[in-house]
Amino acid sequence: MSDLVLDSASRWFGNVVAVNDVSLSIGPGVTGLLGPNGAGKTTLMAMMAGYLAPSAGSVTLDGQPVWRNTAIYRQIGLVPERELSFGYLTGRQFVRANADLHKLPDAAAATERILGVVDMVEPAARRLDTYSKGMRQRIKIAAALVHEPAVLLLDEPFNGVDPRQRMHLMDLLRRLGDQGKTVLFSSHILEEVERLARHIEVVVSGRHAASGDFGAIRRLMTDRPVQYAVRSSDNRRLAALLMAEASVRAVGLRKEHLDVQVDDLGSFAVGLPGLARQHDLTLFELSPSDESLESVFAYLVAR
Repeated sequence: MSDLVLDSASRWFGNVVAVNDVSLSIGPGVTGLLGPNGAGKTTLMAMMAGYLAPSAGSVTLDGQPVWRNTAIYRQIGLVPERELSFGYLTGRQFVRANADLHKLPDAAAATERILGVVDMVEPAARRLDTYSKGMRQRIKIAAALVHEPAVLLLDEPFNGVDPRQRMHLMDLLRRLGDQGKTVLFSSHILEEVERLARHIEVVVSGRHAASGDFGAIRRLMTDRPVQYAVRSSDNRRLAALLMAEASVRAVGLRKEHLDVQVDDLGSFAVGLPGLARQHDLTLFELSPSDESLESVFAYLVAR
């Protein structure tokens, strides 16, 4: 049972602050690190893995500092987002090299064991540069797990992976979490996190935005004010009608459409067609205008 703790951890590069005063704790099981691209997820992962020193604050594993603590490295496995640069090696050679770097007493047996865990025994004789994206991800996980670490960190592990391979990777990570390992994976895709992790940490612009059960945070995201573009046969008349609706916070009249801000997306979307029909209006468009992850996370940070 291992706990990875960041205490007021920051990291800057010159005048650029990549991670700003982040405090969080990651325990056994599967945790999702959710945030838009550029939020600082990769920098956080590098600090947790001991590859990058915090500029301020601390990163510890079971109370021991991670940075420049070679004994701790035996307890951590990192699966980076960047592509493998050892295409001339076979999968087996790549995993074996990591086993040898950790000076495992029986590196050959450890290599074969972990190749079986990730279902890569048969393709292991092939060169890495012949692998599909999903196979490369699995062989990277094998290399990160060959020394049986208590903590596994994965940076955007599902990027570019086809649906079948994605399911295989998710099943593998669930099994590792069920075995008591501390598994943390980063993603900018809400649905990936929802399918795999019940506990999530949300970061945006290098700051810690939210933490806790996925359902509670998802409700925060769903219940936030949402901006919609609405176009009808009579926008001025519809605007007056919408201002009387309890779920509508504001209405802006544009040249060809209305900008409508609503508090309760469910009741607004359900009630709008009936309202239009009752007043003999025709709806031509109803579309979200700010549904990017960046806007969702910015809302969470501002709370």
